[in-house]
Amino acid sequence: MKLGIRSRFSRDSALEHAITAPTLHTRRLVLRPHRMDDAARWHEIQSSPDVRAYTSWPERTAAESRTHLKHRTKHVVLRRADDFLALAIEHDGQLVGDVALHLRSVSPTTRFVEISWILHPEHYGHGFAREAAEELMNFAFERAAARWIVAVIHPHNAPSIALASSLGFTQVSTTDDSLCFIAGTPAQRRAVSRERPSGAPLRAAGGEQSHNPPRQKNALA
Repeated sequence: MKLGIRSRFSRDSALEHAITAPTLHTRRLVLRPHRMDDAARWHEIQSSPDVRAYTSWPERTAAESRTHLKHRTKHVVLRRADDFLALAIEHDGQLVGDVALHLRSVSPTTRFVEISWILHPEHYGHGFAREAAEELMNFAFERAAARWIVAVIHPHNAPSIALASSLGFTQVSTTDDSLCFIAGTPAQRRAVSRERPSGAPLRAAGGEQSHNPPRQKNALA
């Protein structure tokens, strides 16, 4: 990812209460912290050309992918800016993808997070990415008290762009290799749809931006 959004608050700013990785249940999925017994499936996902085409991940050996997964199992707390939660998407007991939240701004009045999603190609077309992303967005608004959620997507990744739109995101900026989308709380989105003139720009909360790169783009083909 080339485009990044980050709080201008220092790393010393922190949430009053840390938010730990949840286990969330949807109609068909379980979203839960990664485990090392996910390693073989995680390597399959990371080895997919479809996934790598829309992320900044390099090609990894099984051992390198296992090391990457080990680091991911440790990302289970949101407290300071740039902390992130990584959750496995599980269907019928099998790892099928990943959703993550990056805390970009801590202040209650400007708090926003960045969401990302990755799905195993063999599970495209079943609505799993939408189901998982929607549940994590609800968690971000309700549990993390986020005011806004940001998604950064490769401009050629049409399915992820369509998914973002269906989830209520609005495109707010473009670079050569990234599109940035933003979604407010349900109440904010209703207000924007009523009050924002067609084609008018919508700015992220506080307009806080930097060049700190997010860790992955959304991958869904």
